[in-house]
Amino acid sequence: MMQFSDLSRLMLPQSIALVGASDRTGSIGGRTLENLTVHSRYGGAMHLVNPGKKEINGLACVPSVSAIEGELDVAIVAVKADAVLDVLDECAAKRVKFAIVFTSGFGEAGEQGKQAEARMAEIVRASGMRIYGPNCPGLNNINAQLGMTFSPAYQLDRQPGPIGLATQGGGMGRTVLQAMARGIGTGLWCSAGNEVDLEVSDFIHYMATADDIKVIATNLEGIRNGPRFLHACQHAARHGKPVVAMKIGKSEYGIKAAQSHTAAISGTAEINSAVFRELGVIEVDDVDELIDTAALLARGRPTGKEKIAVFCYSGGTAALAADKIGGSGLELARFAEPTLARLREQLPDFAAIDNPVDTTGVVLTNPELGYEALKTVAADPNVDLVLYPIPFDYGDITTKAAQSAVRVQAEIDKPLVVAWMSDKPGQGFPTLAEAGVVPARTVGGAVQALRRYVDHGAWQRSHDAAWTPQLLAPRLPDRQALPAGNVREHEAKGLLQAHGITVPRSTIATSADEAAQVFERLGVPSVAMKVVSAGILHKSDVGGVLLGISSARQAAEAYDTIMSAVGQAAEGQTIDGVLVEEMLTGPFTEIVVGIQRDPAFGPICTVGLGGIAIELFKDVARGMLPLTEARAHALIAQTHAARLLQGFRGKPAMDVEALAQALVRISGLIAAHPEIEQLEINPLAVRPAGQGVVALDALLTVEQEDER
Repeated sequence: MMQFSDLSRLMLPQSIALVGASDRTGSIGGRTLENLTVHSRYGGAMHLVNPGKKEINGLACVPSVSAIEGELDVAIVAVKADAVLDVLDECAAKRVKFAIVFTSGFGEAGEQGKQAEARMAEIVRASGMRIYGPNCPGLNNINAQLGMTFSPAYQLDRQPGPIGLATQGGGMGRTVLQAMARGIGTGLWCSAGNEVDLEVSDFIHYMATADDIKVIATNLEGIRNGPRFLHACQHAARHGKPVVAMKIGKSEYGIKAAQSHTAAISGTAEINSAVFRELGVIEVDDVDELIDTAALLARGRPTGKEKIAVFCYSGGTAALAADKIGGSGLELARFAEPTLARLREQLPDFAAIDNPVDTTGVVLTNPELGYEALKTVAADPNVDLVLYPIPFDYGDITTKAAQSAVRVQAEIDKPLVVAWMSDKPGQGFPTLAEAGVVPARTVGGAVQALRRYVDHGAWQRSHDAAWTPQLLAPRLPDRQALPAGNVREHEAKGLLQAHGITVPRSTIATSADEAAQVFERLGVPSVAMKVVSAGILHKSDVGGVLLGISSARQAAEAYDTIMSAVGQAAEGQTIDGVLVEEMLTGPFTEIVVGIQRDPAFGPICTVGLGGIAIELFKDVARGMLPLTEARAHALIAQTHAARLLQGFRGKPAMDVEALAQALVRISGLIAAHPEIEQLEINPLAVRPAGQGVVALDALLTVEQEDER
């Protein structure tokens, strides 16, 4: 079981020491002291540490942490980089529970800084003191009115609220905090910096049971400890706390920038996204999307079955909203007949009353009518969410429309989502924000948030709370491991066959005459012939594959052709012979199945359209192991290949059930042999329904002994 420390004394300390306290205006120590004593409401013990001062701003100052009497929950370290380790050693000796290290110039700055971080980790292991940082802006518990930070913006950005924010970088977190201008408060912000010890996962785990937090938002540049992240997100899911994540490092440029910023490990974007989907983590691509999505989730609990009403006083805008909804695969509600009857009474004959509703400009001259019609729409029993785009600012008229929206939201128990489309906020925008009706900036942004809201509800309904990912397994000394390195194709297929995967009949030939004899013994219409060499992974690239060999004479000739071509193209490689293998006849669909061991998240399964099509279409889905049949079917269904397998344009339906069972068996193979680094079956031939699957090719790599 993954262990997480109790962070309650970090979030709400009873005693704080500020090491590096200062009376210099604008200094790190000076700003931190101001935030703690002027802009916070902190009632615990406060200790200032500075060897050159007796007192600062009327508060007593001691020369060192060891001079402080009594227990210390938190030591805030605001000293130069070359003094940090000595301060941390002193804090550990004092048995301080948590140290927050602001100072930069460590892992993000080069090898010497990484060595200093390794020493910090040793201090943690030896003492049990937890370290937050280094290279971080501090911790903001806004709901508790406590700012353990040097930021001059702390005094400005202090709107409490239901969002918990866990980040690695400081600037992006500040952007989310300042979404308070749209009416959503961030109650707790933990910015982990270089994560030498405590990391984003620890803060997600804490927020999962924090009573004042409804939604957890996170900005990730890298995930250092995959198992820890998995456990934290599963903990959040069990407690009904949605996690909304923005992962930086999807492109070559983004990865490079993330690594230079916090020395983070960025990981593979496709694998990160697959893991997020399985954990119910809602992935977004931009800060605006993060804010829109988190704000909506803070206002309601989705079911995954929501139907949407559009209410607007601009016909073109109503059509745009309906189009965006349809394009996102969401569903417009069908109004009940009493709703339509009531709207006919309330609105003029020329208004559009069937969802989407276009009231026309009459509601701008009669605000009360706009309020009544909006409430009628929102009260419809078939409506779960209302999208209200406001396309422009008309001064007092639009302000009254915003006031109507605020009134309706206060009187209904379903989210009213407003999209404020004008660059002029007027008085309408702040009217909505101050009431907590958080306006999206665009219709597209609002609909994206609705899509993610509904999807999260569907995930909550369908996910298996008991499922636990298969993480990196330890090497067991009493278990026979596979030989390290590249495994030859026939040996890889033998391992697959031992785990219930059908493979073609085959024999290795070591001469042209033997190849002819093998062909005769197999007694099949045609064979495939492939070079056998542990050092050659891509046999076709070196002329090592010939297909459709249909006679003993052709088999002998093919042997000589392959040996000659490979000898020239892969000079120096050991060649063990040529595999003579029966060719599969009849219709089948080529599927690729791969296992890749991700350094953060363990073995990941990839399934999709195989053969050469994988390089052209990249039609694959990914999922963590272990796979159950239900999870295997869900993985297959994510691909476009699923339509081919079901029978497309008169083609026969293929054996999807056998494919799912094969995925489960491959999952079992990886559980039995965690030393497998990579497995690829391309193609896995899926035959017509009831006829099973056959592994036509297999590539298997086993880790070296010193890799673990």
